[in-house]
Amino acid sequence: MEVITIETPQLGDRTYLVHDGAVGVVIDPQRDTDRVEKAVSDAGVTITHVAETHIHNDYVTGGLQLAQDHNAAYLVNAADDVPYSRQPISDGDTVQVGRMVLKAVATPGHTHHHLSYIVTDGDRQAVFSGGSLLYGSVGRTDLVSPEDTVPLTHHQYRSVRRLVDEAGGDAGLYPTHGFGSFCSSGPASGAESSTIGEQLSGNHALTDPDEDHFVRELIHNLTAYPSYYAHMAPINMAGPTAPDLDLPDSLDQDELVSRLERGEWVVDLRNRVAFANIHLSGSVSFEYGDGTQFTAFLGWVLPWDEQLTLVGARQDVENAIRDLSRIGIDSPDAAIGAGPADLAPGAATSSYDSVGWQEVLQKPEDDPIIDVRRTDEFAKSHIQDAVNIPLHELLRRLDKVPAGRLWVHCGSGYRSAVAASLLQRAGRDVVHIDASFRDAKKAGFTMA
Repeated sequence: MEVITIETPQLGDRTYLVHDGAVGVVIDPQRDTDRVEKAVSDAGVTITHVAETHIHNDYVTGGLQLAQDHNAAYLVNAADDVPYSRQPISDGDTVQVGRMVLKAVATPGHTHHHLSYIVTDGDRQAVFSGGSLLYGSVGRTDLVSPEDTVPLTHHQYRSVRRLVDEAGGDAGLYPTHGFGSFCSSGPASGAESSTIGEQLSGNHALTDPDEDHFVRELIHNLTAYPSYYAHMAPINMAGPTAPDLDLPDSLDQDELVSRLERGEWVVDLRNRVAFANIHLSGSVSFEYGDGTQFTAFLGWVLPWDEQLTLVGARQDVENAIRDLSRIGIDSPDAAIGAGPADLAPGAATSSYDSVGWQEVLQKPEDDPIIDVRRTDEFAKSHIQDAVNIPLHELLRRLDKVPAGRLWVHCGSGYRSAVAASLLQRAGRDVVHIDASFRDAKKAGFTMA
């Protein structure tokens, strides 16, 4: 048995191709299945099965499309009432995949009908736990409804204990979530690999002997999650189609300017400092690049059902289209260019200062500092007298933003760049603080 990992770091998720050298099963594929197709081709195997651990809340699945493309059995929990053709599977069912045996284990908690899969090949076992048992923790339990959160957290505690009882200590553990995904709960670790045995000694869901204490602590430590999650399960339940990843024709200058003048969402993918220096008036900054969580924040902050226009370098736009398709944002328009002078020469431009902490120390006393981190981050530590308006709440709370020139910060500079651009678009005078919050105290700020 070989396990091939296909990572989606933009969302903190992993897809797995598990094969015996001839045939295989794909577990929890993302919507852009061409990456899976390449892995299958490189391995030289045939896909006979595609399996979902659950109806996903954080991305659009490619499972249905992949199964149809390969005429493969599509394993989805029999309890999930879906309209498309699938092979229903339930707790305790086994499926032969070449010389491997896949066994379904009910692990409710992340969702009501969550399944994990134990794949056995001879004396080797691998556990594919989806959003159940993660590295150091478990999947979050508050995505279904507030009324379900407490009972699902109790289920999660019991589920992971049953799962480890079903598997051997040497079994490799392969979760779908937990690599920066908002579907994970604390204290998920940054490990890249693990075994069931390692989790038995280090995962709080397995080491806490008090179920009620575990439930209270997990729920207390849950943080905000992206608003676009509300759209993922319905799309996945209905049966998503394949994405269109083609780059659209670049908008001409007149159409781009017209969209800006009409107040449409024009998203600039360039580096946040370049954006601060000069950008088309009315555009907003969502820097594209490795480690930026571009997809999650754009899907969280901007209105779900409004047309987007992406502007930037060709490769960034192509990558952004792919990333956004994974959360069901399809068919954005695009304007390809290196900057305002290239995209729309002569069009109105704007700028704002981008500074470090030392410059903030020199600001006028009455100018407010706006902290756009989450409320839980703010509660742990913040600059004295700073005003907390989380980025994901900013558009609906613009009327709560204090008067004056706004000095905007977050944890790293990324979210504050988005916030500064949104505030300027709303007519406010802004300064972007492009600095790590960890350095604020050292710079001389009084913390609360």
